Parts: sequence; structure tokens; C-alpha cells
Amino acid sequence: MIDSQTYNIKTMRTATADGKPVVTVGSAKIRINDVMAVANGLARITLDDSAAFRQKLNRSVELLDRLIDSGQIIYGVTTGFGASCETPVPANLTSAMATNLVRFHGCGTGRILDATEAIAVMIVRLKSLAEGRSGVRPLLLERLCELINRRILPQIPAEGSVGASGDLTPLSYIAATLIGEREVSCDGRVMPAADALASAELDPIELRPKESLALMNGTSVMTGLACIAYDRARHISRWAAALTAMASDVLRSNRGHFDPRIFLAKPHPGQLACARWIADDIEYAKTNGSKHDGRIQDHYSIRCAPHVIGVLADCLTFARDLIETEINSSNDNPLLDSATGAVLHGGNFYGGHPCMAMDMLKVAVANIGDLVDRQMVLLCNPHTNNGLPADLVSRKGTDQVSHHGFKAMQISASALTAEALKLTMPASVFSRSTESHNQDKVSMGTIAARDALRIIELTETILAIVQLALCQAVDLRNGQGCHLRSRELHQAIRRIVPTNTADRRQDVDIYSVLELYRARELPIGSIDFPTE
Repeated sequence: MIDSQTYNIKTMRTATADGKPVVTVGSAKIRINDVMAVANGLARITLDDSAAFRQKLNRSVELLDRLIDSGQIIYGVTTGFGASCETPVPANLTSAMATNLVRFHGCGTGRILDATEAIAVMIVRLKSLAEGRSGVRPLLLERLCELINRRILPQIPAEGSVGASGDLTPLSYIAATLIGEREVSCDGRVMPAADALASAELDPIELRPKESLALMNGTSVMTGLACIAYDRARHISRWAAALTAMASDVLRSNRGHFDPRIFLAKPHPGQLACARWIADDIEYAKTNGSKHDGRIQDHYSIRCAPHVIGVLADCLTFARDLIETEINSSNDNPLLDSATGAVLHGGNFYGGHPCMAMDMLKVAVANIGDLVDRQMVLLCNPHTNNGLPADLVSRKGTDQVSHHGFKAMQISASALTAEALKLTMPASVFSRSTESHNQDKVSMGTIAARDALRIIELTETILAIVQLALCQAVDLRNGQGCHLRSRELHQAIRRIVPTNTADRRQDVDIYSVLELYRARELPIGSIDFPTE
């Protein structure tokens, strides 16, 4: 079960009738924690009902109306879109064009974003529009809140965005839901959006000039997915540290590698945190300075684990700043400055910062998969596992030679690692000119976010395989030399997966571990980054 304290929700001050805390979207900043709390169903969302906030939104709408009436040229309102910006559009067609923008972008492909992903995207788009520079009515933002809380969610295809002009095609599916077109998921079923709105007694919204452009012309798909990637990567960093502690125990490694003095001499904050996690997990403080009788220096995948995992931990700190700045930004075009009456034509829809965060994160996460895969090799190889049987075979008796233990599990972990490493190529370097050379430099941020989520999925599975192997090693050691984290993880796994005493299928074991981990019920230890 997910603990709401995991998210350290700071913007929640009230609770709804169902007891859930509330995230209020208005002028105050929201954090990744808030996005994830709502996306995971731990909180509800509401729009700031203060008069000052509503007036801020209405001023941008009123400014847009005045500008249209005065005949001012406004991109996407009195002109066509993209390379068609030189095509004038008369005032009597601006509303029809707003709807047409939604319709012609209905060309997304690929898998449909799941509920958590769709909600994260909707929240991030909602917050951007709530900055009050987009010419969007409060009605539209209130409707987004209602759809999120009722879990009436657009079916958003994952593919089709180059990340500038924002996530036009996938975000068009949110706009389509508001006008009662395309499909949504509701109560576990996929149905026409018009039917879902009717069942909820909600009328479709007729979009005003610029409202469809404001909904679609932003970075909210890549940023919403980045929130999820960040949250999952945090847990990966802690799980990898816990597995390293177990590996140190069962391999009878030199525990002095995790002496805090080593890391104070090279004090990267994430590396320090990771080393502390491992030291705590192996209860290093209780035996500080005790003699080690084995190999004086372990292989790098044990000895340098804090240095590898620490890179991810420090990367997360940097990524969080980029992602949260993007969440709390106006990232459509053009922007309306109500204070001066100006229309600001620019490029805030460019997703370079979320792309950088995800390109960086996916490399750091893939390195975690590679690290624990190397630990798996140490466990299975009789030349490196300090007396454990080859492939962790626990079979006794005359038929022992016909059993192969974790041999194939090692192959699977290796295959998953190779796939994760293959996906680490930076997406941003694949920019290509598109849309009649108007979008001639694009971010590819949404591709980076999708790559990051895939690498995270692969890495979680690698960690699950290694978790099973480590529990097998604990059994083979009869628990001797095992400390706090090894005992807790072994006990949790053995409640759902028995020891491998004879060759059998193990895919169901992997899925069982993943299910336990993703429900946040695997005791990997607390995550306490020093900069959070």
C-alpha cells in the first residue's frame, strides 16, 4: 500500500468528505509530490477559489477579447497555425478554427497512457494554464479538476509528439474530451467522451479562441511522464542500495568499503546518502573497525556501488529542479501579459529542459540495472561467490547435477540490461525539421520521457530478479552473516515466493516481487535524500 507520507504533500491544507487531502491549484507552486499524490489516488484536486486568482484568469481572457476586437494579429487566433502563421483568419472563424485544431491533431499512435500517466499529464497542463497568461476561462480549469477527480480520463496515445510546439498531438486528446469527442476511460471502461460527460451530467465545452491552442501547445505530456519517472527512480536508488547490502552479506564482502570516512572524502550528497543507506542496512556501526578475513577489496559492483547509485541520487536532485520549474511555468504560445496588454510571441513550448532531465535520468537508471546485473554474475559464479554453489543451485542428492538454479535468470537479467543500455541514446540529438520547416529544431522531450519509463521498467525487473537470487543466497547461507536489510527483505520475499529447491518456472516469481515492490510493500528502507 502506498503511504501518503511518501509524497510529503506540502500544498494540502484541507480534506474532502472521503478523507483525502486536497491539492489546490492556483498561484502557489506545486511539486512532483503533489502531482503524484493525485495521480496515485491519494489526494483530490481543486482550483483556487479566491477572488484574486479568478480575477487573474479573467483578465487574460478579457485582454484577448479586446485584442481580437481591435484587429491585432495574434498567432493561432487571427492567423493559422505553425507554418500557416502568415494566413489571416477572420474573427468570425476563430472559434471554428479552435475546434479544428483539436480535430486535425487526432493522429496519435502507440499505447494508451495509463490512468496514472493521464492524470499526471492533466494536472501539469492544469497548473500551466493556471498561471494566468494563456487566455483560458476558469470554467475550463474547473472542468479539468472535475474530470481528474471523477477519473474520466482521455485515452491519450503515447506517440506523435516531437516536443515542440509542445505536445500538440497527445494533448489534443485532453481538449477533445472537454468538447465531448474521441474516447475516455471511466469506471474501468472505455467509452465515447460524449457518453461519459452525459453520464456525469456535464455539458461539452465550446472552446473559445486560443483555448484549444493553450491546452495543446505545451510541455505537459513529457513533464507529467517525467514526474512519474522521477518518483519511480527515487525508489530504484534505494532498492539498489538495499540489494547491495544483501550482496555484501551473502558474498561475505569487506564491509569496510562502506565506512563513512571514505565518502566524506568525496562528499557528493547523493553518494553520501547511498553509502549511509548501505552502512545502516549492514549495521556497519556495530562492527566499525572489525577485522575482515577475506579478499581485501571486492569487485567494483560491490565496492563502488555507492558511487554508481549516488550518481542517480544526485541526478534526481538536478532533475527535480528542472521538472518542477516546468510544472509551474507558462509554456504555451503566445502568452498574454495582462499588466501591459502585450501579446508575447515566443517559444516556451520547447521541451528542452524536461528532455535533458529525462535523457540524464535514463542513463543513471540504466547504470543501476547494469550494476545489479554485475552483482548477479558474482552471485552465480563459483569463482566469485565465496563458497556458494554455482548458479545458486540448492538441490541436494544424486539428481543435483540435473538442476540449474538461477542460470537462466542470469541470462534474463543480462538481456534486460542490454535493452536498457541500448535505450540510453539521448533523444534530444535526434531533432529533425518538421511541419514545413517551421518546427526546424525540436526537443524530442516526450520520446526521452517514454524512453526513461521503459528503462525504469526494465531496471525494476532486473532488480526483482537479483532480489530473488539474493534471497536464494540467504537460504544457502542459512542466514549466517546476514544483517538488518537482508533479514527483512528475505522475510518479505519468502512470504510470497518459496526457495528454489528444484528447477521450475520463475517468471511468476519475478512478477510477484514486482507487484510487492510497486505496491510499496517491499521493505527496501526509507528514502531520505539530503536535499529534499
